[in-house]
Amino acid sequence: MASLTAFRTAVAARFAEFEPVTIPDSPGGRRAAVVLCVVERGPGNLSVIVIKRAYRGRNPGQWGLPGGRLDDGEGPEQAALRELHEELGLRVDPSDVLGRLDDFPASSGFVITPIVIAPDDPGPVEHSPDEVHSVHYVGLGRLMADDDDLVRWVPQLDGGRLLQLRLAERMVIHAPTGAMLWQFREVALFGRHTRVAHFLQPDWTRR
Repeated sequence: MASLTAFRTAVAARFAEFEPVTIPDSPGGRRAAVVLCVVERGPGNLSVIVIKRAYRGRNPGQWGLPGGRLDDGEGPEQAALRELHEELGLRVDPSDVLGRLDDFPASSGFVITPIVIAPDDPGPVEHSPDEVHSVHYVGLGRLMADDDDLVRWVPQLDGGRLLQLRLAERMVIHAPTGAMLWQFREVALFGRHTRVAHFLQPDWTRR
């Protein structure tokens, strides 16, 4: 895998050619932002941070990305970087942002904006136990694995297919988080302008 500097250069060029879909605000709508934070854990060892939510509050014990709802007056980028610091203790400058992916309409009622960053030195991870149970690092090489090894599409009774992103033996992630990781793979890692808003979400994500 390339260095973090080379990764940033390549991904910034791909985002320059990508037009993310923005879902307009609606009356009573709720908005959130999440971070796909790429860090270097050794020479050429690039990973994206995935968390398991605390076993309390919203989405207990679920796989997710650092992030949360927008405060009044915040934009998605500002909220995403604030949440990254609150949940993981990482301090990131807006200049570390490489781009954003499509707004994702979660079945919980939130519109989620994914922000992609690759900071040089965000500091040590010190997660908040009230919000985060555990922190995990998914190598970009794993996200770039062959489709047959990485993903399973599970047929549903309504004729649709449910994404199961198989990142490790005990890390199987569905939409919305799985959808955003899949679009990150397609857009940032391969330069393919893939859309994911139509991906099915399990019933338990509606809470």
